[in-house]
Amino acid sequence: MKYLLDTHSLLWAVFEPDKLSTKAQKIISDQNNIICVSLISLWEISIKQNIGRLDIPKGFFEVVREGGFEMLSLTIPQIQQYRTLPLHHRDPFDRILVVQARQQKLILITRDSEISKYDVKIVKA
Repeated sequence: MKYLLDTHSLLWAVFEPDKLSTKAQKIISDQNNIICVSLISLWEISIKQNIGRLDIPKGFFEVVREGGFEMLSLTIPQIQQYRTLPLHHRDPFDRILVVQARQQKLILITRDSEISKYDVKIVKA
C-alpha cells in the first residue's frame, strides 16, 4: 500500500513516533508499505520555522532525505485540481496534500478531522 504523511504526521514519525496512533506506527514501520512525503510539507515546515511558529532540530531535512520516504513533487495537474477543490479546509498546504493523495491514490495519514470532508482515504495519525 502507498501512504502520504500529513505534515504533523511526518514530524511525529521522525521525532515523536509515540504521538502517532498504533495503526499509523505499524503502517509506517511495515517495509511492504511505501510511505510518501510531499515536498509541500517540507516547504510548510520551512515557512513555519522561518516565522518562528515551529522549532525543528538541526538535521531534520537530512533525516527525512535518508529516511526511506518516497518524495512527491507538485505537478501542474495537481495545481489545476487544487483550484477546483471545495473549500472544506482553509489550510492551503493540507488542501494540496488532499489533491496529491487523490491523484496518486494514496492513503493520507493525518489527525486533521477537516480532511475527512474530502473524498480521500485517511488513516488516523
